[in-house]
Amino acid sequence: MFRNQYDTDVTTWSPAGRLHQVEYAMEAVKQGSAAIGLRSKTYVVLATVNKASSELSAHQKKLFKIDNHIGIAMAGLTADGRVLSRYMRSECINHHFVFESPLPVGRLVVQVADKAQVCTQRSWKRPYGVGLLVAGLDEAGPHLYYNCPSGNYAEYHAFAIGSRSQAAKTYLERKFETFMECTKEELIRHALFAVKESLQEEELSSGNCGVAVVGIDEPFVVLDPKTLQAYIEALDSGKDEMQTMEETGTDDRQSSQVPQEGTGSRGISVGANEDTPTDMET
Repeated sequence: MFRNQYDTDVTTWSPAGRLHQVEYAMEAVKQGSAAIGLRSKTYVVLATVNKASSELSAHQKKLFKIDNHIGIAMAGLTADGRVLSRYMRSECINHHFVFESPLPVGRLVVQVADKAQVCTQRSWKRPYGVGLLVAGLDEAGPHLYYNCPSGNYAEYHAFAIGSRSQAAKTYLERKFETFMECTKEELIRHALFAVKESLQEEELSSGNCGVAVVGIDEPFVVLDPKTLQAYIEALDSGKDEMQTMEETGTDDRQSSQVPQEGTGSRGISVGANEDTPTDMET
């Protein structure tokens, strides 16, 4: 996509004060399949949507372990993400060799952001077309960061990137106040709900999503398909039980609607539209 004479290289400013090549790299993140992160006081959970380029191919890996206390999820060009993951692993190894202690999460995020920013100031380079959700644990507790191709970074309680991530963001914004007190199982449940929102009509399964967890006294680990499928089945069964309870409660309320003497057909009624929305409604 060619916009104008101001997007031929990354170092050319437009009259509006924009770097179009950097914006194109950020657009590549929006076109990638969704990645979601959320954290509590003790755990950080990453989740991704795994989509293959065709029915005959397998999906590309989007969850990477950097160190025992750090992992990433990516959206955008996974080839660029693999290059950055190798750089992050190298930095963690070097820090541990020199200082004999794990590399703090915030320091690693700054180093990756500086590396990405250099690519916005060199005419012979291009920005990395990948966004990273960095989950980690250090002395300050759990952290969740987002690294942007522009070189910017920010820490979040919960965040989603990639295509159709707005539905997941809406769910996270509605629920994030409860995340801090969540257990690992509850946090994974919220992550799967957010993934399901971004999938929209597609059915959630262990084949089209991935989940990774890191927490206090628990190293970063990507859940295997069997464990993940068990979480998904528990999610579906819990939803069915909740719907059954709501239907039973509705029947009980309808049976209790007895008209009072002198009021005619006007009675005490509780309409179904007054029920609070379920977790799956947006």
